[in-house]
Amino acid sequence: MTVTVIGVDDGPLPEGAAEVLNSAELVVGSRGQLRTHAPEGARTVELGAFGPALSALSALTGDETGVVLASGDPGFFGAVRALRDKGLRCAVLPALSSVQRLMARVGRSWDDAAVVSARVGGARRALNMCRARSAVVVLTTSGAGPAQLGAGLRGWRRTLVVGEDLGGEHERVTTVEPAEAAERTWLEPNVVFCVTDPDAVPERGWHGGGEPVPPPGWALPEEEFSHREGTITGSEVRAVALAGLAPRPGCLVWDVGAGSGSVVVECARMGAAGIAVESDEAQVVRLVSNATAHGVDVRVVEGAAPGVLRELPKPDSVFVGTSDPEVLTACAHVGAERVVLATNELDRVAASRGVLRNAGYRVDGVQLAANRMSEAEDGSARLTARDPVVLLRAFRAADEQV
Repeated sequence: MTVTVIGVDDGPLPEGAAEVLNSAELVVGSRGQLRTHAPEGARTVELGAFGPALSALSALTGDETGVVLASGDPGFFGAVRALRDKGLRCAVLPALSSVQRLMARVGRSWDDAAVVSARVGGARRALNMCRARSAVVVLTTSGAGPAQLGAGLRGWRRTLVVGEDLGGEHERVTTVEPAEAAERTWLEPNVVFCVTDPDAVPERGWHGGGEPVPPPGWALPEEEFSHREGTITGSEVRAVALAGLAPRPGCLVWDVGAGSGSVVVECARMGAAGIAVESDEAQVVRLVSNATAHGVDVRVVEGAAPGVLRELPKPDSVFVGTSDPEVLTACAHVGAERVVLATNELDRVAASRGVLRNAGYRVDGVQLAANRMSEAEDGSARLTARDPVVLLRAFRAADEQV
């Protein structure tokens, strides 16, 4: 038994849909879809929760025909996944998805745009994708719509293109800045295109949704970054720190006391959204230059911690590049899943461990002392010692976050 899933939009049904519907014993869909398309005599199940519909479809015999009506392309964040998960074979007759409709209205190619579902992943992860990537389409939901996205994108250079009731009677496409989006009431359903530069022509790529993550190479040599001598986190230390921070698409990383930004830039290269906090003007210039050179978008907050931390969005991970106890205490209480501290001040290790444990973290630590191979003038190789660094890594389960 095969279930036919038919995409529905404001135009005619896909080719072959009418014949399938006329032979169907069971038709599943929304109230409006059933009223418009279900043939007389067919048994119908109105979609609310998907469970009863799945049960009714699974109960069909081999000779009976079941049809599911779904908006747009049912194979794109749609009903097909749930049906196949139930063991039902599917034939799909798609219509245009809301993403296709919005990007057609914008008149822009979208093979470079990441597409995320706030309904499945939540507003926070969708926001972090918008903060990290230059082109993101968000399939919104109640409580995670254009207003919430706009509010969460204050401080980032972004433009939102909002498509309301696409294909419907009240269709409207509006281009706004995040602050304006946050203050408006939007008609549902809607979909949002978040873009850094709406007038830019994206480069031709080979991979849908932008370049794949992670990037080629990580824990890059110090020479890959503009930095002041002695003020950059060494590549060996950075490698262990990145393992503790676990940067990934959909998460937000703070780098507090970021210096030239090697840690936050590497996190952004792995798909995370990044905020760098730095008070030294010269380092801020280097930080911006390094982010640009590596093709990532890092939000830079110029000012002294912990004061500037209060207005920042909640992070998933925090890298602390200073042993200042007040700064570490503030970072330990923002509710992040992971905190990593780098220090070469042995007198601060025990106290810093205590701060993290008192904030509810499990804490481990490692002292790193790398000896790098270098080449002498005569061509021989020797080992050159690097300054030792202590990393404290603090972890909290996701369900324990505050």
